[in-house]
Amino acid sequence: MAYKVILLLLLAQFLLQIQAVHSKVSSIIVFGDSSVDSGNNNHISTILKSNFGPYGCDFYGGQPTGRFSNGRIPTDFISEAFGMKPIVPAYLDPSYNITDFVKGVCFASAGTGYDNATSDVLSVIPLWRELEYYKEYQRRLKGYLGEENADPIISEALYSISLGTNDFLENYYVYPNRPSEYSVEEYQQYLVEIARNFVTELYQLGARKISLGGLPPMGCLPMERTRNIVLGSYCVEDYNNVARDFNGKLQGLVLKLNTELAAVQLVLSNSYDILSDIIRNPSSFGFENAAIACCGTGRFEMSYMCDKFNPFTCGDATKYVFWDSFHPTEKTNGIVADHAVKNSLVKFL
Repeated sequence: MAYKVILLLLLAQFLLQIQAVHSKVSSIIVFGDSSVDSGNNNHISTILKSNFGPYGCDFYGGQPTGRFSNGRIPTDFISEAFGMKPIVPAYLDPSYNITDFVKGVCFASAGTGYDNATSDVLSVIPLWRELEYYKEYQRRLKGYLGEENADPIISEALYSISLGTNDFLENYYVYPNRPSEYSVEEYQQYLVEIARNFVTELYQLGARKISLGGLPPMGCLPMERTRNIVLGSYCVEDYNNVARDFNGKLQGLVLKLNTELAAVQLVLSNSYDILSDIIRNPSSFGFENAAIACCGTGRFEMSYMCDKFNPFTCGDATKYVFWDSFHPTEKTNGIVADHAVKNSLVKFL
């Protein structure tokens, strides 16, 4: 009997904790690239899309949504962990309206970066335009709820920013313009200054709870391993070193802005270590393959090369760390999101 009472008390405490979690974040507002794009690229003129099978094969109803995965992406899991919807809708999706965006909205665009030149590569939405969409969203939210009701949602929302990988892998290391202007370290600092300005402008627009995403171990993406095939398809450690250095600079920015911007709660949500652990020890996380992806041959396919006609796509994505040559599977996304919630985002719980 005493045992049952203890269990009931523990359950009550747990439920109270959940209720507290639900009350501290009003909404999730997402900026970034394909790591968090929930479908905005479906509605712009670009070749970088994923609104076709087998993308989305493990999403609700098996529907491709424009998410670059077989299912949900990290921000979907984070939204659910904070007691909101299990998916974050794309702002440009006409099937949603302002009533759907009260608890969460995504402005991210696959292929974009901090650098405007990065968004030009595949004609996607630049970061400055994502911010303009957010300003429009604020006006629509205030028109729908009234300013008195909208302002608390704006100030209590969790703002998630995830980008930077494309600046290096689709811009700096591919095209000659930026390397002719900047060394790698100078380019890192250039991007950090853009991040500083972006976070500061968000703050001026009312944001107070902000998660700034770090770079993953980008030298271990299947596409980069394939490019390194002459040397044995190992991870490109030079790229991983750049990612770690850049994350260090972002951490310095976070510390600085937390002292400069009154009442801001800015955190670095760094997926590098958890993803590195998964890639180097896949079996510890229930995976069988971390070197190649599920879709196609798993070495180079992404977007339209990862389609339903590719005969090599795996039958069980849960065995793979990566879905296509650039993006994790839903299972990996869930692990990364859970790690973020329990570590960098725990202060918002």
